Formats: sequence, C-alpha cells, structure tokens
Amino acid sequence: MLSRRLLTTVVSKTPVSAVTVFNNSCYHKIDFKISENDVAANAIQRFAAFNIGCLAVTDAKSKVVGVLSERDYINKVAALGKDSDAVKIKEICTYGPNIIIAKKNDTLDQCMNKMMFKDIRHLLVIDDKNEDFVGMISIKDLIKEIMRDRDNIITHLSDFKIGKGGFFGSE
Repeated sequence: MLSRRLLTTVVSKTPVSAVTVFNNSCYHKIDFKISENDVAANAIQRFAAFNIGCLAVTDAKSKVVGVLSERDYINKVAALGKDSDAVKIKEICTYGPNIIIAKKNDTLDQCMNKMMFKDIRHLLVIDDKNEDFVGMISIKDLIKEIMRDRDNIITHLSDFKIGKGGFFGSE
C-alpha cells in the first residue's frame, strides 16, 4: 500500500505556471506577432507556415493590443467572401477588454478554466506586475503539459511499487 507521504509528494509538486507552459509551447521559438495594419492574407500564410491558430496583434509601437485567430478569419473574411488581400487585421481581430489573458503565474487549471469559460483555444500570457506581454499558449500546450505531468506521476508510482527510487523519485 502506498504511503500518504509518497502520494502527497507525488501529487502536490509545484504547480506548472503559464510561463512554464509557454517555454514548452509551439509559440515559444517563432514570431507570432502581426501588425494591425497588415492584411489578412499574410496572417493566413503565417498560420499555415508555422502550423498555429492564433497571432498576437501589435500596434504601430509594436505593443500587443489584440489577437487574431483562425476563427476570426473564417467568420469575418472567408465566410463573407471578402478579399483577404484587402482586409486589414484591425478590421477582424479582437481588441482590448474582450481579450482573455493568462497571468504569468496562473496554473494549468486556471488557464484551462479561462479557455473553457470563453470557448477559446489560445491565451496571451502577461506579467501581472508590469502588464508586459510574455507570450502565448494554446489548449494543445496545456494538454501536453498535463500528459507530461500524468506520465511523471505514473513513473514515480510504478518505481515505488517495484522498490526503485521510492520516496525520493526515480533514479
């Protein structure tokens, strides 16, 4: 029978934060920003080239001011038969108070709850102290992190059962 001490140690490890998820994210090593004055066709090229579903929208000063998702493009350009070479990003993106964000230290659960509440698949990550933009995460990034955590717990419990590593982890 597993000891309470082991279960507590395995299950109550330090929570993963939004910034940790971003560091493992598909968005981490690419330029996922687009100017609000750019055209929708360029956004589509970026979506396809990087295999991503959302871009951070920047103003003339390169400050992040909104988001543009594949859904925005589909609902506001493609479905209406508009010319993607003529439609500007600022005409179809989501701005300001309508953006759901994650704070740098938000947990996986907090991020998932925000996504579920608004039925979105991406979150901008900001530093809550100075409101600076840190990155972007997707629902896929959160799922990968949950799977990694689950696999680690299974490994620790399996090793404990066979007498390897036990309380201090797998060596």
